[in-house]
Amino acid sequence: MANFGTRLRALRLQNHMTQEHLARQLGVTKSVVSAYETGLRMPSYEVLIQIARIYHVTTDYLLGLEQESHIDLSGLTSQEADAVMSLISAMKRV
Repeated sequence: MANFGTRLRALRLQNHMTQEHLARQLGVTKSVVSAYETGLRMPSYEVLIQIARIYHVTTDYLLGLEQESHIDLSGLTSQEADAVMSLISAMKRV
C-alpha cells in the first residue's frame, strides 16, 4: 500500500489540483491530504471511494493492486469513445 500516496499525488498533479482543492472536495483538511501523500495516513473506505470517483480510477489502482489506470468513457458517444481510443493508440506509437 506504499504506492497509494505516490499515486494520489500523481493523479492530483495530472489533474492540476492543489492539496487544498482536493481536501475541499473530500471534506478534509489540506494536512490530511498531505499525510495521505506522504504515507503517514491512509484514508477511510469512504474517502478512498471518493478519491477513486474524483479521478475516475479504481480503488485497486489507488492501492497498488492494479498496475494500470483505466479510462472512464462513460458519458461519451460511441463515436467520441472511438476517437479517444484512436488518440491513445496514436500516442503509444510515438
